[in-house]
Amino acid sequence: MTLLSIITPCFNEEDNVRPLYEKVKDVMSAPPGYDYEHIFIDNDSSDGTVEELRKIAAQDKRIRVIVNARNFGHIRSPYHAVLQARGDAIITMASDFQDPPDLIREFIKKWEEGYKIVLAVKNNSQESAVMFAVRSLYYKTLSRLSETELVNNFTGFGLYDKEVIDIIRGIDDPYPYFRGLIAEIGFEPAKIEFVQPTRKRGITKNNFYTLYDLAMLGLTSHSKVPLRLATMMGFLSAGVSFLVGLFYLFYKLLYWNSFNVGLGPVVIGLFFVASIQLFFLGIVGEYVGSIHTQVKKRPLVIEKERINF
Repeated sequence: MTLLSIITPCFNEEDNVRPLYEKVKDVMSAPPGYDYEHIFIDNDSSDGTVEELRKIAAQDKRIRVIVNARNFGHIRSPYHAVLQARGDAIITMASDFQDPPDLIREFIKKWEEGYKIVLAVKNNSQESAVMFAVRSLYYKTLSRLSETELVNNFTGFGLYDKEVIDIIRGIDDPYPYFRGLIAEIGFEPAKIEFVQPTRKRGITKNNFYTLYDLAMLGLTSHSKVPLRLATMMGFLSAGVSFLVGLFYLFYKLLYWNSFNVGLGPVVIGLFFVASIQLFFLGIVGEYVGSIHTQVKKRPLVIEKERINF
């Protein structure tokens, strides 16, 4: 039997974990010759998610549960679960039904055709039109700035061959941008387009900080353009300032008695240069923070409990 590992991170998803388990079980009953394990990794939920997972795991030994000692974030926790999988291929999917389980069948078909990576790509979304537009703009911008070709509107939902996961294990990244790692590996992916549905139950756990963290991680992990842009802006600003200075000098020499510069241009120039400096100081800080995270080499998560492993 070919073993598939399905990875589902969850945090305060008490109302979603059982319906998702049942839906995945129904989907996986169809393909002949396949068995599966469904790994739920709980990021220290404060509701009844863990209790519900214990009940499911007691009924079905294919359900494996990892309970984290605390909330280790939306990047490290899912990645840790991926590294614990033992299947011939793994499938990562969210617990809120925004990653439709029915696509698993299409993933398997593409995998059987020989693709080592199968990606689900959003061509539209039933979420807020504004949020979808902002996300799409970010993906396009990151792709233009990145040194490797990234897949637009790919959230991580997809199938990955064991060979791909073994390569990722060897990278040993303590704070990985998973979508970027997949692009770095270089295998040609199969892409399956879908319309992302809205959450089935509950509210999203993402906030401005988590989205900003993910956005900056993608930028600092795959592009040096912002750093080089800072250097170019410095040269440009110095050149413009020099030309403006020359203009004022000659103008003053020609109209010595009537030309009065005043404080306006000085104040405006001061604030303009200071704002540019602060902006790029923040960019440099993001890169330094990324290096700091890599150097510390802390474990992805600390587990409190394992069930059915």
